[in-house]
Amino acid sequence: MDNLLRIESGKAITRRAIPQIPFELFFTTLAEFIKDDGYIVQFFAYVDGEDRKIVAVLRNSALYVVETDVDSSYRSFTGAVSEKFHMFEREIAEQFGIRPDGHPWLKMVRYHQNYSGLEDIFGNNYEEDIPGNYPYFKVEGESIHEVAVGPVHAGIIEPGHFRFQCAGEEVLHLEIQLGYQHRGVEKMLPTLPHKRYPIICESIAGDTAIAHNLCMCQAFEALAGFDVDKGARIVRTIALELERISNHLGDLGALSGDVAFNPPAAYFGRIRGEFLNLLQVLSGNRFGKGLIRPGGIAFIMGKEQRLLIREKLAEVTSEIENVCDLLFTAHTVQARFEHTGTVSPEMAGNLGLVGYAGRACGLSYDARNFFPGECYAELPANSNHVTNGDVNSRAWVRREEIMHSLKLINLLLDMDQTAGAEVGMTEYTLSPDSFVVTVNEGWRGEVSHCLITDGAGRVQRYKIKDPSFHNWTGLAVSLRNQQISDFPLCNKSFNLSYCGFDL
Repeated sequence: MDNLLRIESGKAITRRAIPQIPFELFFTTLAEFIKDDGYIVQFFAYVDGEDRKIVAVLRNSALYVVETDVDSSYRSFTGAVSEKFHMFEREIAEQFGIRPDGHPWLKMVRYHQNYSGLEDIFGNNYEEDIPGNYPYFKVEGESIHEVAVGPVHAGIIEPGHFRFQCAGEEVLHLEIQLGYQHRGVEKMLPTLPHKRYPIICESIAGDTAIAHNLCMCQAFEALAGFDVDKGARIVRTIALELERISNHLGDLGALSGDVAFNPPAAYFGRIRGEFLNLLQVLSGNRFGKGLIRPGGIAFIMGKEQRLLIREKLAEVTSEIENVCDLLFTAHTVQARFEHTGTVSPEMAGNLGLVGYAGRACGLSYDARNFFPGECYAELPANSNHVTNGDVNSRAWVRREEIMHSLKLINLLLDMDQTAGAEVGMTEYTLSPDSFVVTVNEGWRGEVSHCLITDGAGRVQRYKIKDPSFHNWTGLAVSLRNQQISDFPLCNKSFNLSYCGFDL
């Protein structure tokens, strides 16, 4: 711990305060931390003049940061320390052409030319169809066959490719290939005026508009020295919980549909709409866009909105309880949910799963409890009681979180404190040569944004981490030794984001 600086979510520090240590010391420090039940929040590279740097933001019960300089390559943490680094190191290799020597699974993440203009380490010709050149893992054997799904799917869904290596109906290995959209969000943000930031961040993952935008706003508040009044924090916390409830309800409905149990699928879909409508009551948008801005909120929650939310919660709470009972007591549902797509606690810890996917495996991490922002320090924590790592557990965690979030919103409404003036978006004066990381518990899990400013206060590096970045590998692992017909159910039980991954 001596080489790590303890920091707080949403608190800016000067860049010179970050420990700058030689790579060998950096390697041993991170190795010891991760092996002592530590986890990665951010692990990314950036260019500072002639130097190439790697920043690590780590967590256990607290947050820490450390930084090192690297050349064109460095010793891979994935190969020598932990699988938790594997996607982060692949991303650094693609973005900056820095090779992690000894990485056991080094291949492209998003198929774009690197940011630094160095020679591509994957040997790609970007005038060709790069995704078609992806080096898939292959299982050899006379009875082995491949099943390829996507990237184009039936219905309205983003592109993603799933390559199954099967023996008969049994899946031996699933490889998930993403990154077809080349969105370039991280690279674009430092070039934009500040007033565009919330619009872009609300669109990082459309179903996580509140959590991603909240991370951005908290970072700007730290760098610009803004205080947010209690009334605005209440509204922001309510919005985040409404987003959580609506998405969990939608997922329970999708899981019901995947096991052909249509009554709860219809009920959950209808009730989800009620919570999207409550976000519209708060902000005028059913996904909460336009509500949260640096310094507070753009729309004040008045007595009428407070009453509408309270009455709707009272109306639908018993309906949610009843339809959950209908789903979870059906023997046909349990026969499909239980022991399907199981991820062991050890594997979940090794991969660093977050959110409900991690909690369903017995990992207790919830950013609302570990790093409470907004109003969470004043609110009770949730607990999970079904943690066997299977589809049933991932569904039960959602049920428990829905009921807990309903309780939290009622407690927040009882605080009965109105926000001050409405705030808009403008240009801000950000602290120069500064660093800030923000962490919030989005509905899928840990969402984190990290900003680094230069000597003039301009955004030099903007790093985004969606929880799906941790959890896609968990979905792949959950299919091992499962029937391929169980893939839709396992996929829905994780319900990960394509666009949140493809930055």
